[in-house]
Amino acid sequence: MRILITNDDGINAPGLRVLEAIATEVAGPEGEVWTVAPAFEQSGVAHAISYTHPTMISRLDERRFAAEGSPADCVLAGLYDVLEGRRPDLVLSGVNRGNNAGENAVYSGTVGGAMEAALQGLPAIALSQFMGPGTVRLDDPFEAAARHGVAIVRRLLERGIWDEGPYRLFYNVNFPPCSAAGVRGSAVVRQGFRTRSAHSVEPHVSPSGRRFLWVKGGAQDERTGPGTDVEANLDGLIAITPCRADLTAHDALDALSRALAEP
Repeated sequence: MRILITNDDGINAPGLRVLEAIATEVAGPEGEVWTVAPAFEQSGVAHAISYTHPTMISRLDERRFAAEGSPADCVLAGLYDVLEGRRPDLVLSGVNRGNNAGENAVYSGTVGGAMEAALQGLPAIALSQFMGPGTVRLDDPFEAAARHGVAIVRRLLERGIWDEGPYRLFYNVNFPPCSAAGVRGSAVVRQGFRTRSAHSVEPHVSPSGRRFLWVKGGAQDERTGPGTDVEANLDGLIAITPCRADLTAHDALDALSRALAEP
């Protein structure tokens, strides 16, 4: 099996090392793991691509490359430059430091990398590690993802739904904020929404007198209700959410058509 991996925390991120280990085991002794990751952190860039300027790419080692671009750029670089058109069997993105559950998924470069792979017609999974009080004292805060990641990826490959439509499914997996031993299982859930976690900005003045704005997030431990990813994670479950890049609000189509119909 040939696997392409990327992330949004950057080529030197500890979560990428966790993902490399997961991918290596899934690929098997005869498999190939190719890494194309951002040269610098790209958290919060979502599905952005560097459409108006070039992306520099550097070979760091055998099958290991860094690109000065977003995770989606890295997937494109991997498919059309690094792999020279050879299609990977799977694209993995992560393991992100912090959860990409709830509304975080909309901003996530980790999810954006998996989304680009799906748009390219490839099976893809985004993986993220929820951080919290249960991980802060661990020697390895990625312990839950490291211990359970291989089994989750294999289960999705063997039993997941892998359609081949124009907006094919990809998966957003979030590991709970606890030790590996504390993981209580997994659940297929929808994306939740934290009402108290909207982003905002906080102004600061630099020593030179210039005014800058820092983007701020909100509380991550707000529960989002049964059957949602955040709720599952806070209950110690690995959250598995099937996703598509299609932004259409299908539930509103019929009602909107009736409302806008000519009198």
